[in-house]
Amino acid sequence: MDHIRRTGSREVYRNPWMTLREDAIERPDGTPGIYGVVDKPTYALVIACGGGPTADQYCLVEQFRYPLGLRRWEFPQGTAPGMAETEPAELAARELREETGLTATTWTALGMLDVAPGMSSQRGRVFLATGLTEGEPELEPEEQDLRSAWFSREQIETMMRSGEITDAQSIAAWTLLLLHERTDQA
Repeated sequence: MDHIRRTGSREVYRNPWMTLREDAIERPDGTPGIYGVVDKPTYALVIACGGGPTADQYCLVEQFRYPLGLRRWEFPQGTAPGMAETEPAELAARELREETGLTATTWTALGMLDVAPGMSSQRGRVFLATGLTEGEPELEPEEQDLRSAWFSREQIETMMRSGEITDAQSIAAWTLLLLHERTDQA
C-alpha cells in the first residue's frame, strides 16, 4: 500500500453547509490512526470582468467573515446547500447573480482549486464572466452586509500585496486568470 487507507468512518457533525467526519485509517506502514475531514460541496468562484466605470474593471464583494471576525474583499463565490449536483457553470451564474446582481453572456472555465486538502474535501471551480449586465442582488440572510464594488487590475493586485485581500481562493483564482491570459497571448 502506498497511501493512507480508510478502514472506518463516523459522522461527528452535520448542517446544511458541511459535514465533519472522523475516519479510522491505516497508514502505508500498517499503523492505525484517525483523520478528521470537513466535507463541503464544490463551490464556484467568479471573476467578473468588463463592468464598472471602465472596460477593464473587476467585481469584488466585501462581507463579514464570521470565523475571522473581519470584513474581507474577495471574488463572488459560494456553494448551494441542497444542490450539490448543480453543474459548476450554473452554480457560478447563480452565485454571481445572488451576490452582485450581475449576469454574464460569456463564461470561461479557468480551473479547479482545492480549498484545504489536508483537512477538507471541498474543491472549487473558477470562472471568468464577461458580457455583463447589471441587476439587483439576491442576497442570502448570511450575506445581508455584503457589498460589491469595481476595481482595476492594479487596485486588486495592490490589495493582495497589502493584505487587504487575503482570501486564498481569490488569490489563487487571480493566478489562474493570469495564466489563462498568458496562454491566450502565446
